[in-house]
Amino acid sequence: MAKQDRAVRTRQELIRCAAETFYRRGFALSSLSEISGKAGVSTGALNFHFQSKRELGEAVEVAASETLRRITGPRPSHCPVPLQALVDTTHELARYLSEDPILRAGFSLGHDAAWSAGDGGPLWPQWESWVLGALAVAGEAGNLAADVALDDAGAAVTAAVVGFEVLGRIDARWFSHRTVTHFWELMLPRLASTEIGGELDAGGAGAPAGPAPRGDAVAVCRAQGERRCQVAKGRGAA
Repeated sequence: MAKQDRAVRTRQELIRCAAETFYRRGFALSSLSEISGKAGVSTGALNFHFQSKRELGEAVEVAASETLRRITGPRPSHCPVPLQALVDTTHELARYLSEDPILRAGFSLGHDAAWSAGDGGPLWPQWESWVLGALAVAGEAGNLAADVALDDAGAAVTAAVVGFEVLGRIDARWFSHRTVTHFWELMLPRLASTEIGGELDAGGAGAPAGPAPRGDAVAVCRAQGERRCQVAKGRGAA
C-alpha cells in the first residue's frame, strides 16, 4: 500500500511540475528531462507513468478540467440569486488561477499553438458553456435586464476571464479580487434587472479572504442564502 501511495504522489507531482513547465515555457519548448528533474525523479520514473510528453499534457488538461468542474459545480438553479452565483464563481475562478498551476496550465494549453486538445478538451469552451448556462438560469429567475442578449453577455464574461489569465502571466494583479470586482462593477448595471440590482455584490457575496481552493458553486449558493437571511433579519430589526 505504501508503494502504491508513493506512486500516486509521484504521478501527481509530475503533473504539477509539467503544468508549471508548460505554463512558463510553452508545450513545444518543455522537455521531459526538465520536468522529471523538477519533480526530483529520473526520466525512467517519468516514463513509467507517462510514455510521452503528449500523454503528460493530456493528464494536465484532464486534471485542470476536473478542477474547473469543482469550481463551477452545476448550473446555479437553486441559488437565491443566480446572477450573484455567476459573480461569485468568477471570483472563485480568478483565485484558483492565481494559485493553482495545473488550472493555469490547462487554460494556457488551450491557446498554445503547439498543443492540440486531448480527451479532456480545451477549458475555455467548458467555462463558456457554464457561463451561458448560468446566465440562462439568471434570465429565467428574472435577474437579467429585459434587453440583455445571453450570447453577448456570455461572450463578455468568457472573454474577460480569458484576458485575466493571459495578462496574469505578466502581472498577478489581473487575478486579484479588486480587478474582478471592478469588472463586475462595470457589468452588473448593464446586466441586472432593476428588481435585484441593489442586492448584488460585485465583490462576491460571502467571499472568503483566504486562499483558494475553497469549494464549489454549492458553497456559493449556501453563502448567498445565509447572506439573504442576515439582510432580512436586519431589515426586520429596523
